[in-house]
Amino acid sequence: MRSILILLRKDILLEIRQQYTFYGVLLYVASTIFVLYLSMGQPEGPVWKGLFWMIELFICVNAVAKSFLQEGRGRLLYFYSIAGARDFILGKLLFNALLMIMMSLITLALFLFMLGDPMGHEGYFVLITCLGGVSLSLVFTFLAALAARAQQGAALMAILGFPLVIPQLLLLNRVSTIAFEDVLQGGLGWMLVVLAGLDVLLIALALILFPFLWKD
Repeated sequence: MRSILILLRKDILLEIRQQYTFYGVLLYVASTIFVLYLSMGQPEGPVWKGLFWMIELFICVNAVAKSFLQEGRGRLLYFYSIAGARDFILGKLLFNALLMIMMSLITLALFLFMLGDPMGHEGYFVLITCLGGVSLSLVFTFLAALAARAQQGAALMAILGFPLVIPQLLLLNRVSTIAFEDVLQGGLGWMLVVLAGLDVLLIALALILFPFLWKD
């Protein structure tokens, strides 16, 4: 746990010192939402929901994918000498999950401010937004690790990411539909359990597969 927290602190300090990535993503989010407002005004619930998760996907690609791609070979060799593979990947997963929670909440606030509030249960959607941001961050952190070690970059992430992220997006869209209804329907708890199960599966795959890439 101590090694994971040290690696997490390292990533947080790097993000604070190199703020151009964070502000670049934030500018992309704000400008995209503003353009949507100018072109669509305040859309209805289904359109609002679809646009939100589409922007969440692009935010995750831009914010999380760099976590491994920015690590040089010399830096990775240094981490290899002071930390284990599982500590390293868990530190990356935790940092990217926290980053996506923050970016997701900022995106949700901008959506509510510019595109209105068509939701029936805002509290549930805030919870779904945080869980969805964590789920997407886990997927793309795992893919970024594979792509960085295979030296293929964004191309490999796009090829591997499409079949992995589609089930999560469909599930998030289904869960979000419940939060937009006037009357809260059943089934939300089970779908959140399924979403959490997918997250646990991704973490398990990362812990199993990443040590082989780490040794390479």
